[in-house]
Amino acid sequence: MIQKRLTNLHQLMEKHNLGGIIITKPENRRYFSGFTGSAGLLLVNRQSQKLITDFRYIEQAKQQAPLYQIVRHKASILDTLAENANKLGKVRIGFESDFVTWEIHRNLVNCLPNAELIPIQIDALRMIKDDNELTLLRKAVEIADSAFNQILSIIKPGVTELEIASELEYQMRKLGSAKPAFDTIVASGARGALPHGLASTKVIETGDFITIDFGAVYQGYHSDMTRTVVVGKATAKQREIYNIVLTAQLAGIKAVKTGKSGKDVDAVSRQIISDAGYGEYFGHGLGHGVGLVIHEDPRLSPSSNSILAEGMIVSVEPGIYLPDWGGVRIEDLVVVSATGCTILTTSGKDLIELGI
Repeated sequence: MIQKRLTNLHQLMEKHNLGGIIITKPENRRYFSGFTGSAGLLLVNRQSQKLITDFRYIEQAKQQAPLYQIVRHKASILDTLAENANKLGKVRIGFESDFVTWEIHRNLVNCLPNAELIPIQIDALRMIKDDNELTLLRKAVEIADSAFNQILSIIKPGVTELEIASELEYQMRKLGSAKPAFDTIVASGARGALPHGLASTKVIETGDFITIDFGAVYQGYHSDMTRTVVVGKATAKQREIYNIVLTAQLAGIKAVKTGKSGKDVDAVSRQIISDAGYGEYFGHGLGHGVGLVIHEDPRLSPSSNSILAEGMIVSVEPGIYLPDWGGVRIEDLVVVSATGCTILTTSGKDLIELGI
């Protein structure tokens, strides 16, 4: 698994004529080595790979990254990096330009006088998931699905959004989640017009629409799902808005297929919402990739030229958000295939009316 990822990395290095690459972004450090510690960096060239970390993680690194030479740094990790990188001679060395700060770049320039530092981005190598990643992602989705169904009984007038979020996160923990995939969103009533309305002290009232957006993390891999429920019997307008979003979401899922661009898939859902007269109230992209981080490539949005390929995982999450009224979002994770996609999220999408 790691060897295949290194092979892909070596091919990228060859394409850019790199004699080495420095990997500092935590998710890429983990992806290309297996090391899950919170400190360290990778120095990879075409003949070998080194993981530089401190005393706290030496034994862990040996266990998790057997394909790497583990190098312990003492005073400064940059000094140790320089000692090892300068052995490569006068070469082009890549660094993650979307992660390295100006100050770190300045330090790299100073400690690597023999190297030509080349800005590069390697996140795209994580877009297509291997079988092991798909297994872990499916488990993260399963945990979130199960937790959602368990907390429906506590959603009633008088509880707060924070109480719902806390119970949801507790149930995910019990089911094996390491932590929430992101700050849990529970937005009820008029607060539903906030696409990222984090759970607050607002008390749930009869008639509230409640948008719940959350996810689990299983062995580093994130899930992401959204459901919108109503407390009591839905009004005609609530049903109208909900059904428009659901129609758009189902059409978006149907449009996901190998070879399609993120822009084209987004347009399918967006057109349905626009034709219904609510286009200005759907202001975010249709979806995004999910993996070792909660938002990653590819993107489904009006500006995305990403081309979908088999094995990618994306969210499909259209929404309508009406100021002073509320909102609806419905979200599933899907795996892209040559013939379409497979939906991972299993919770039903018929409008749930609680307490009737």
